Amino acid sequence: MASTRRHTPTARHLGVAMLGTGFMGRAHSNAWLAANRFFDLSLPISLEVVAGIDAAESHDFGKRWGWKQSTVCWQEAILNPSVTLVDVATPNDVHCEHAIAALEAGRHVACEKPLAGTLSDAKQMVAAAKRAKKCRTFVWFNYRRCPAVALARQLVQEGRLGRIFHIRAAYLQDWGGPSTPLLWRFQRSKAGSGAHGDLNAHIVDMARFITSDDITEVVGAMAETFVKERDLVDATDGHSRRKGKGKSTVDDAALFLARFKSGAVASFEASRVATGNKNCNTIEINGEHGSVSFDFERMNELRWWDNTVDATRRGWTTIHCTESVHPYAGNYWPAAHSLGYEHGHTSMAAEISKSLSNEPIVAPLPDFADALITQAVLEAAMRAARERRPVSVRECLAD
Repeated sequence: MASTRRHTPTARHLGVAMLGTGFMGRAHSNAWLAANRFFDLSLPISLEVVAGIDAAESHDFGKRWGWKQSTVCWQEAILNPSVTLVDVATPNDVHCEHAIAALEAGRHVACEKPLAGTLSDAKQMVAAAKRAKKCRTFVWFNYRRCPAVALARQLVQEGRLGRIFHIRAAYLQDWGGPSTPLLWRFQRSKAGSGAHGDLNAHIVDMARFITSDDITEVVGAMAETFVKERDLVDATDGHSRRKGKGKSTVDDAALFLARFKSGAVASFEASRVATGNKNCNTIEINGEHGSVSFDFERMNELRWWDNTVDATRRGWTTIHCTESVHPYAGNYWPAAHSLGYEHGHTSMAAEISKSLSNEPIVAPLPDFADALITQAVLEAAMRAARERRPVSVRECLAD
């Protein structure tokens, strides 16, 4: 095993090591590559080494996505002398081990969401980040980088909505029905939770991001596992089915009600069995002077109701957020040439580089401490569902 000695490279570029070659590995690889092309970066990004669990697969992945090297030893990737930042794109249960090892080696860390599989792991990661004073941390809440979501935040900051009263958010998918096999995302030991951690994490972060407010209490919650058993898959490739069934140990759907520090109330709903919904990530924020509404399936649009205009002119306005004046949009295509899922990751990769070179960025990047708050909200909801009582976020953070 490679040495775990601490080493902080002096870099003229941002040398990235990535752990993980799955779906998010592809999304992140594309983002690191594209950020150099769409943004003017004083700290250009270099894809140094990718680590996977299979040598041939990692080699092919690295070759396809432009990584200079590949390995099956994640410790080796972290300690590569060309590496400045480690991108953790592995299953939730190993985020803690990977992130802490990278921080102790003097590397910046960008971690997939949720921050960890458990609140305990998330707290350990925050503690490690505090100890590694020269290292920065980031969490891939990529929907913050949608131009429409960033514009919604700007409208709230400008006071266009006035006092916030009510927030409704839902993240609905349908890929987790009975025919889906027992992937790692359906195993609590690896994922931590199901639709709740996978999807509610995003909309809790979006609500906190847009409003610049924090959830203080989960008033009530419920979680349900509808598909109790699923087909087993081959452990070597994670997809080939084999005989037998295995128990699903995570929620298929989770819903909760919450209060914000400002007094606003909110509802959050996540499901992977919402038939007919592919990636329906929605949020509506209602305020004294107006409302905003966003649906990722129409990600280039922000709907805005301005209640300050004359009643004869009130109505929902659809803003197509592709003009160069909209957040991030000017880095890509001409107006009305719509952006897609990958551009949120690209914009975040670029802003990580800008942040590390002390350049201005459009909107705050979540670090481990920020993501811990979201993790504590998720924990409060699970406790509320299990114990059938209100649970404060402070209680979870204090444990």
